[in-house]
Amino acid sequence: MLILGFESSCDETACAVVEYADGALTVKSDVVASQVEVHRLYGGVVPEIASRAHIEAISSITYEALGRAGVSLSQIDAVAVTSHPGLIGALLVAVNFAKSLAVSHGIPLVEVDHMKAHIAAACLSENPPSPPFLAAALSGGHTSIYLVETPTRYRLLGATRDDAIGEAFDKIGRVIGIPYPAGAGFDALAREGFVLATGKEEDFWDAYAASSAYRNREMYLPSPATKDGTLDFSFSGLKTAAINLLHRYEMRGEELNRPLFAARYTYEAVEAVATKLKLAMTRHPGLDLVVSGGVAANSHLRARLGALCREMGVTLHLPARALCGDNGAMVAAQGAFEFAEGHLATSALNGRASDD
Repeated sequence: MLILGFESSCDETACAVVEYADGALTVKSDVVASQVEVHRLYGGVVPEIASRAHIEAISSITYEALGRAGVSLSQIDAVAVTSHPGLIGALLVAVNFAKSLAVSHGIPLVEVDHMKAHIAAACLSENPPSPPFLAAALSGGHTSIYLVETPTRYRLLGATRDDAIGEAFDKIGRVIGIPYPAGAGFDALAREGFVLATGKEEDFWDAYAASSAYRNREMYLPSPATKDGTLDFSFSGLKTAAINLLHRYEMRGEELNRPLFAARYTYEAVEAVATKLKLAMTRHPGLDLVVSGGVAANSHLRARLGALCREMGVTLHLPARALCGDNGAMVAAQGAFEFAEGHLATSALNGRASDD
């Protein structure tokens, strides 16, 4: 079957065609219209601007996705669209476009949960995970751990109680001069700091934890891993502590060592995720792990969780970096799973900002 997938939950307008045959997913096309340059002017996503940009782009990228895939609408078996969670004005663009397209061409419509779509991105790899497995969705708006029982049935095990990990990187990145989105810049700056602290170009994680740079109380930052036995996170404390640290340097007129600061901030954020995932693996032994979402592109996170999974004797499944951010292929992939189980939406489908 061929699935046409739409995504407009934040600042990427995306459309893709994915084929689902004999249990395997194949990306036929994947087109993304990015708004990064526009929102970079404001240091973050402006919802009204995002919504208008989606309206301008969605029709053209649909034609482009179909053309690249070499198919027509008459060959599409289902239209899948992200309906939640996300920015409500942005979501409504793709939801209403997909509904109109499906109804006018008599094509079945499928509703897709954005977080499930991110995890489904790992199923587009050559070695897809098989349920049941554990999954962590890490992005600008979400930090959640799931038990994936079937491709469509998820059980939430833990989540952030306030800020998400991607948001924590973006906001502090902006303060220290890293352009939005801060992910790639923070990654590179942190690597510079890890190398500076350890003198090692590779495999520096454990060495960093034993280094004088890490023991420096001036650079102390708290862990976002809650200490109550749950699988929850709280990134607001890490952000606040980082802001206070930066203000102390400013008030004393001292120059901050940006690479060492980025390394410490990255270490605490990544190690918190590793701590909670290790606890999840202990409670659900033998299950493989999927890590997805925009932050899954972070090289330090990928290396640390790779080491953790080897320690726990399970396989780590990561989407290709190009599929970590928002894209239409992941929506089409999850849409294929939903469609195969007969989960269809009607023309009454609406967008909603949260999972509620």
